[in-house]
Amino acid sequence: MYRGLFSRSTARVRFSCDSSVHALSRSFATASLPPDGTVVSETNRAEATLKRFWETVGISKRDDGLAVTLDMRALKTPSGNTLLLPRNKRLVATLIANEWENQETLLKPHALPMTSIASRAIDAFHDKKTCSEVRESLLNYLDTDTICFHHDDPPPLVELQHEYWDPLIEWAKSTFDIDIQVFTSILLHSQPAETRTKLDAILTEMNPWELAAMERATYVTKSFLIALALVKRHLTVEEAAVTAQVEVSSQIQRWGEVEDSHDVDFHDIRRQLGSAACLLTNSL
Repeated sequence: MYRGLFSRSTARVRFSCDSSVHALSRSFATASLPPDGTVVSETNRAEATLKRFWETVGISKRDDGLAVTLDMRALKTPSGNTLLLPRNKRLVATLIANEWENQETLLKPHALPMTSIASRAIDAFHDKKTCSEVRESLLNYLDTDTICFHHDDPPPLVELQHEYWDPLIEWAKSTFDIDIQVFTSILLHSQPAETRTKLDAILTEMNPWELAAMERATYVTKSFLIALALVKRHLTVEEAAVTAQVEVSSQIQRWGEVEDSHDVDFHDIRRQLGSAACLLTNSL
């Protein structure tokens, strides 16, 4: 039996496998839908009210997984599925519980990156059609991949491209036996069809957690290759963030940092990439 309770005066994440938890826990989503068809779940309720309506946050063992609970009731995804994590995703469950515990009077949706990415994996990536559509969308990023478009000026940018982008391109080529073209203009370009086919096969082999992490990292960095390196653990979160922000770093070196813009982006990309990397962690 796991114990550890976080309350408003102390800590509040409870680990419990008591039968009473199973008995008291019940679905947040109801069988009926409101007129607009939106599933009634706590994630949707929180988004609509922007207010904290729960007292305690916990984690309980149920069925063959771990459930995050609000007032001892299982947290639901936006689609109404129970946010049930595999037993080896204990760190993910703890991070999700902490996200909800750290919400105060007003809910901050941007502060729930682990909840949203885990929900995405559960809601979307057990459906073959959705997986196929997402793979197609991600592969389209190959043709506009950030690290495949190089500039020959200014010199600081060229240096950063050589330092961060060139090694990553070489890694992708050698690791997956693919050809990656590098372009020096913004005209329409495309990567070889064989490269796309091989990378599609790699995406097809990914489980829902890996595909959700791949999707988020690609959208955040605007780079399929950076995302792939993060998911395959070739890059750390910090390395992926720095690689994705080469052009921004060059601009800051030349013109200085824009307050409430560059600094916000600095932290946001690390938060989003961090959630993707954490989703991939497993524990015994």
